[in-house]
Amino acid sequence: MTSTPQSDERLLKASLLTRTLRRPELGALAGLVVITIFFSIFASNKMFELSGIMNFLTPAAHLGILAIGAALLMIGGEFDLSVGSMVAFAGMVFAASITLLSLPLWLAVLVTLVFAGSIGWINGLIVYRTGLPSFIVTLAFLFILRGLALVGLKAATRVQVAQDKAAFLNETLSFDQVVHAVFVEGGGATQQRGLTEKIEPGFWSEIFSGDALEGLFHWLAEAGYTATFKSGLPKITGIPVEIIWFALLSILATLVLVKTPLGNWIFASGGDPEAARKSGVPVNRVKVGLFIFTACCAALVAILTVVDAGSTDAARGKQKEFEAIIAAVIGGCLLTGGYGSAIGAFFGAIIFGMVAIGLTYTKIDQDWYLVFLGVMLLIAVTFNKYVRRYATGEK
Repeated sequence: MTSTPQSDERLLKASLLTRTLRRPELGALAGLVVITIFFSIFASNKMFELSGIMNFLTPAAHLGILAIGAALLMIGGEFDLSVGSMVAFAGMVFAASITLLSLPLWLAVLVTLVFAGSIGWINGLIVYRTGLPSFIVTLAFLFILRGLALVGLKAATRVQVAQDKAAFLNETLSFDQVVHAVFVEGGGATQQRGLTEKIEPGFWSEIFSGDALEGLFHWLAEAGYTATFKSGLPKITGIPVEIIWFALLSILATLVLVKTPLGNWIFASGGDPEAARKSGVPVNRVKVGLFIFTACCAALVAILTVVDAGSTDAARGKQKEFEAIIAAVIGGCLLTGGYGSAIGAFFGAIIFGMVAIGLTYTKIDQDWYLVFLGVMLLIAVTFNKYVRRYATGEK
């Protein structure tokens, strides 16, 4: 009697439904649908007009850029709680490069990214050299960078005042005067304004501020497809560049994760670092690279906000590290690493932007946003637990 050979379950093709349920971004997409239905019922119709959509996508883009970096780092098995403070610190470095050093915009951007990347490199180096949890290391840098932003902006504004006085008297500010302004004088401000006139208009300023596709939106307005003012000018002149950056970064991160060997390394480094090392994956270098990338994402947000607003503030980025992590968790990233997606973080960030701005289109008190933040954290962590069980086959 011959036995019938059994097929290897590893070779069985999963159904479309099963493959869909396994997607990490499914929860974020479902949440986005629910939130959209909620505001469709309770919010003003203006929320889902083109102008309203741009209104909530803009803050979503700022958070989303941070969330993309946080998502990749979490997939790699680490956290970075310093990204919110990095926004303030990088904004200070960028503003000082423009005002005090009079660097051209492209060079100021490069200097800021190098500074931010260096901090990310230090974070990663400390984590893998000491074995300390990234939660503790980056929590320390949350306070360090916030303090440096406060101290640095006060010093920068004092030097700027000294420069203005010297220019008024047709004098050159000496090195001793700079040292005195930085280390001896008191006072100073934690905000620096008046950066707009320091930034020359041109190619580089258009990359980091203003609207994209203005010609297309003018044509749409002339053709009657979008709303216009009585003068005939379009109410929406283009897509804010931060939204473009957000979309491009989401696409790039997704392609890296699903189409490149580096993406496999990231998943392996977060899922089982020891097994990954035995397979030849440079786990430490991958994780340090992710810390650098996350820090540079925060620096990009700082650059976009400074160029757009024409000012910087030491208070910028507060609580954004938590919002970014929550957006990544809502997007399907496991807190233990090795699972998640960038496109899920994309949807998670849009949920936050939609709720933050959407409440202004309703009669609901905007302070409910903080309640929403806490509730979403609990839901995301609980959902994360069951996703992990399903993804890993745990009982």
